[in-house]
Amino acid sequence: MNSDLLQTIKETLKAEIDTLNENAVNEEFLLSLHDATKLLKTSSNRIILTGMGKSGIIARKTAATMTSTGSPAMFLHPADALHGDMGNIQAGEIVLAYSNSGETREIIELLPHIRLLGAKLISVTGKKGSTLANESDLSIIYKLSREGCPLNLAPMASTTICLAIGDALSSALIILKKFKPGDFGKFHPSGALGKKLLTRVKDIMVANPNNYTVSKQTTFKEILSIMVSSNMGAVLVIGSKGHLRGIITDGDIKRLIDTYESNLEELFMKNAQDYMSSDPKSIEPEMLVAEAVSIMHENNTYTLAVINHEKKPVGMVRMHDTIGFI
Repeated sequence: MNSDLLQTIKETLKAEIDTLNENAVNEEFLLSLHDATKLLKTSSNRIILTGMGKSGIIARKTAATMTSTGSPAMFLHPADALHGDMGNIQAGEIVLAYSNSGETREIIELLPHIRLLGAKLISVTGKKGSTLANESDLSIIYKLSREGCPLNLAPMASTTICLAIGDALSSALIILKKFKPGDFGKFHPSGALGKKLLTRVKDIMVANPNNYTVSKQTTFKEILSIMVSSNMGAVLVIGSKGHLRGIITDGDIKRLIDTYESNLEELFMKNAQDYMSSDPKSIEPEMLVAEAVSIMHENNTYTLAVINHEKKPVGMVRMHDTIGFI
C-alpha cells in the first residue's frame, strides 16, 4: 500500500470538506445566498447560467437542477454568447455567472451586453473586489483556503463549493416557490421516478370501506372486533347518511385501555362518538400519493380517510401503503 497516495487522497477530501464547512458557518456568505434566492425568483422568464471550463460544467448542472425543480433555467456558453447567442438573454431575466477568479475574460466581456439587454447579474466567485464581483447586482463570494490538488492548481474545492452553492440556491427556490413533490413528478414523467410521483391515491388505497366503517353508536367492544378483523389500524366513523364524521386509530384504542384499565366493562359499553377524533383529515382518490404523504406529515398521522365529492368514505390510505411511491 502506497502511503503517499493515501495521504494525498485524504488531503484532497479534507480540503473540499473544510471548504464546505468554512462557508457553511459564514453569515455574510449565507446572507448573500438568501438575497440571491429572492432576486432569482424575480427573473421574468428564465435564469441564465454561465461559466467557462469547469465552472461552466457546474453552471450547466445547476441549470438542470433548477429547471427540474420549478425554476426554468438554461446554460449559456460565454464564448457562444459573444458570437450570436446573447439573444438568449431577455430583459428582466437574471444571469448567474460563475468565475473563481472573477476575472475570466469571456465572462467579463459579457458584462456590458448583459446590462444593455436589461438583465440583472448575480456572480459566484472566490475573489471579493474582482471585476465580476464589482460589476454584479449581487455577489456570492465564497472562501477558499486551498484547492485540494497537490499542486494547488486544478479546480477541486472551488468547483465543489460552487456545486453546493447551486444546490443551495435550487433548494431555497423550492421553498420560496412552494414547489411540491407532485410538481417534481410533472417534470419527470418518464421512468420509475415519474411513475412513483404521479401515482394517485386511488391506485394504492384500501377500498371496501364497509370492512372498517362504524356508526357513531357502535360500542368499543364491537370496534375492537372490527379493528382486529380488518387489520387496518383504524376505523372510520360515519353519520346516519354515510358521511365521514370521525376516526379511531389503534393508538386511540391503546390509550383508552390504559385509561380504563381498572374498569374495562365501562369502556366496552362506550360508543364510538364518545372518543372518536371528529372531522379527521381526509383526501380525495384523484389526488397524488405525494400529496397524501405531505398531509400525513403535516398532521402527524399515519392514516387518511379517502372520501368522494359527497364526503363519504371510499377507502383508506396508510403511510406504509405509500412506500415505494414517494
